Parts: sequence; structure tokens; C-alpha cells
Amino acid sequence: MSSTQFDGDIDSFVSYLKSNRGLSANTLKAYRADLTACLHLFELRGVTDLNEITLDDLRSWMAVESRDHARSSMARKTVAVRGFFAWAYEHGLTTTDPAVTLMTPSIPSTLPAVLTESQAEQLLDVAEHAVATNQYKDDGGAAAAPGSGKAAGKTADKSADTVNRSEAPARADKRDNARVTAESQRNAAILELLYATGIRVAELVSMDIADIDFSNRTIKVTGKGNKQRVVPFGLPAQRALETWLEQGRPVLARTATDAVKSRAANALFLGARGGRIDQRIARDIVHRAAREAGVPDISPHALRHSAATHMLDGGADLREVQEMLGHSSLKTTQRYTHVSIEQLKNRYGQAFPRA
Repeated sequence: MSSTQFDGDIDSFVSYLKSNRGLSANTLKAYRADLTACLHLFELRGVTDLNEITLDDLRSWMAVESRDHARSSMARKTVAVRGFFAWAYEHGLTTTDPAVTLMTPSIPSTLPAVLTESQAEQLLDVAEHAVATNQYKDDGGAAAAPGSGKAAGKTADKSADTVNRSEAPARADKRDNARVTAESQRNAAILELLYATGIRVAELVSMDIADIDFSNRTIKVTGKGNKQRVVPFGLPAQRALETWLEQGRPVLARTATDAVKSRAANALFLGARGGRIDQRIARDIVHRAAREAGVPDISPHALRHSAATHMLDGGADLREVQEMLGHSSLKTTQRYTHVSIEQLKNRYGQAFPRA
């Protein structure tokens, strides 16, 4: 990331947002990058004082940025820049606010991609079948040492560090089989939880074991702006989570170094090396599962859309779905009613004789 002479002002603004707005670390990182790129462009044009920047300059910056960025990205960049100059004016860094009338690009309203209920069932059935297929009983220990039991007397004269070479591959296979089973159990639990609760992938990977309450089948979710909500889940998700926690998680936890293990001690989901799972791996799990199930390629966010749509189709109240998804605005949740209407129109066109 390029540095600018305005980095100190950017740091102060980001600190202000962190303290007063409760924005997520990812949002703060994006805002910092947006502002740095914007002010770096003006610095290249010879600007040395924030007071030199005008509304026309900001519009020119938008024209340059819009060549390589989608409208959704431009909307975020504009919000960051407009917020920065409003803050600078309020704190006496500028004598005017040049961005006060800077317009946010309109974003076309698009319907989110969703699975049908039968496709969602197929996706989860395949994940459950993978667990059954890869089931492997892991006793948590190494293979018995040569010379143990009745044969001990015959091998007592052998050196204690001598290993039967034929047993080494067997132990390696055992570890590999246990890991494959554990990952299958983890993947099934991730898919079940994403669909059952409609949580975001960032919320999923940040969850701790203590966030699950099995007694009433709810999870505590920390969403955008560190806002917390409680979301229910069903019996299939409970079973998948219990299997993962009791059987799969201990296997992956054993692969971690001490440093990684201490950092991920409370994490609900682990990666292959025993650390807290990251968003990229979680997304890959969903994409791979969709391919294996033969359903349309989807992301974790599409599972969130699917959960919301299926709840509304089943008669859930819009406010209830808003609460479950953690939407700050009901308008965001209302998109899913449009999805339901579109699906109804499609079914109508296929089934009604005078459609």
C-alpha cells in the first residue's frame, strides 16, 4: 500500500471510526486502503494540503477509479471519502467539506442466487454421506510398539528405538484416515450450520465453542459492528456439530503446534493444521460440496440467501428473518421476498395452463 503525507490524518480517522462506530476490522482495513489510494492520487497531482481538494477533484478521482472497479466497490470508496472529509471538517482540519454533496453511485438491484429446497437437501445429504463413507475410528494413540504383550520376551534384546519398518506406513495411513474423517465431519457441520442459521462466513469462522448452547439449540453470533444476536438451529445441525466436536475436532487439534493450539483453543472450527479455520477454506468447502452434490455452484453467502428464502416460503415473518440474519435495515431483508415472488412466478408459468 502506498504511503502519503496524509497518513497521520488517515490513522486518526480510522481510530475515530474504531472507537465511535464499532466497525469491523475488515471494514476499517478497506476504508484505510480507499483513503490512502485517493489521497495518494491527489499527492501525485501536487496537492499538499487537504484544503486544496475540491468537489471537482473528488469527482475526477471517482471517474478514474470507476474504470477498474465495480459500482459496489465505488459506493464503499465514496462512503469512506465522504466520511473522512466530514470528520476532517468537524475536527478543524479543513475549512470546508468538499465531499458533502458527493453522490454515491447507485447499485443495480439484483436478486441473490439461491438453491431450491430440494437442492439444499441434496447438498447436505451428500455431505452427510461423505461422513459415513469416510468414517474411521481413531483411538488417539500410536500403534502398539513392537515386542509388547506375549512377544516381549523374544524381542527384549532389541534396541528400544528400533521400529518395525512395516508398521510405519500403517501408522501413517491411520493418521491420514483419521484426518480425512475429521475433515468430513467438520465440513458437514459447517454446511449444516450455514444453512440452518443463515450466518455470514465471517461470523462462522470467528465462532468459539462456548457460543453454542446445545440445551436450547442456539448459537451466539457476533455480527457487523460487533452486534450480537442469538440464532436457533435444528436437530440435523446439532448432530453434525456434536459429531465434529466429539470426534473430528480432537483429531485436527492434535496436528497443531503449541503456539497455534493456544491461539485456537476456543475456536469452533479448525483447519487442517489445527488453527482456527479461515474464510477462504470455508468458501472452498461450500464450493466443493456443491460440485460433489451436482447442484449450482454457490458461495456461503448463497446458503445464507437460501436459508432466508426458504424460511419466508415456509411462512416466517419478515421481522423474524431480519433478526435471524442480523440485518440493520428491513429493506435488506425484503430482497428475499422478491426471490420468493420470482420463484412463485416461475412455478406459475410451468404449472398453470393459462399462464
